[in-house]
Amino acid sequence: MRRLIALLTLAVAPWVSAQTFTFTAIPDQDESKLRSRFDQVADYLSGELGVEVKYIPVKSYAASITAFRNNQVQLAWFGGLSGVQARTRVPGSEAIAQGYEDQFFKSYFIAHTSTGLEAAASLQEALKGMTFTFGSKGSTSGRLMPEFYLREAFNQAPDETFRKVGFSGDHSRTIALVQAGSYQVGAVNYKVWESELAAGKVDTSKVKVIWETPTYPDYQWTIRGDVDAHYGEGFKAKVTKALLAMKDETLLGAFPRSSFVPATNADYAPIEKTAQSIGLMD
Repeated sequence: MRRLIALLTLAVAPWVSAQTFTFTAIPDQDESKLRSRFDQVADYLSGELGVEVKYIPVKSYAASITAFRNNQVQLAWFGGLSGVQARTRVPGSEAIAQGYEDQFFKSYFIAHTSTGLEAAASLQEALKGMTFTFGSKGSTSGRLMPEFYLREAFNQAPDETFRKVGFSGDHSRTIALVQAGSYQVGAVNYKVWESELAAGKVDTSKVKVIWETPTYPDYQWTIRGDVDAHYGEGFKAKVTKALLAMKDETLLGAFPRSSFVPATNADYAPIEKTAQSIGLMD
């Protein structure tokens, strides 16, 4: 009898594994914050979809794209750029939902108060020759769009504008580095800035916002095009419905977003065009 149970277990185990639906997210903040946020999302989706759902953390933006391409995950919370890059690698994949606020995203340029820079309506000539840090190399709000506007303002690459250019790795780190004076200026996701400011983690006597970009589309949920073949007809529609129906304030507040709204690949055409123009697409 025990042998029969063991044989049945071996037979069933691969099927159970295959039915686990996995997702990841770009590591734009501290890992512990991300795990707390997305483990809750996994629990919510498990209940809505009727299958086991697991969140798989990754160490970099590039790793999130690789996991999606290799079908290690079937769904991902990407930034604008990483989403475009992932979808070009997986034909048939689609952006299905975005935060309401992601339709009107923006970046803040922040500066250490020792620079003497004040808030202005445009990027200032005084920035030239200073030290500057982006976030991750693959970040829409921490690199792509800030670089686009820097090139537009100064008609040259950032490493020609600034004395030193760095990449902090994530938005929280960008704030910390500029606040500490390690870099004089940086570019940061406005949502992370406002969240950390509200949490008392920003010392405004040391760091301040000096410019904000025009708005652009950013974060979105992207799903592989082959999920219906693996999880059953209509599964993609069920995932989309579950994300759009997410109303729990704790879940939404962790993003933070007020709600999720429909998204399509076409919404991110401006991101793809910008990425191509500055050489960030393969």
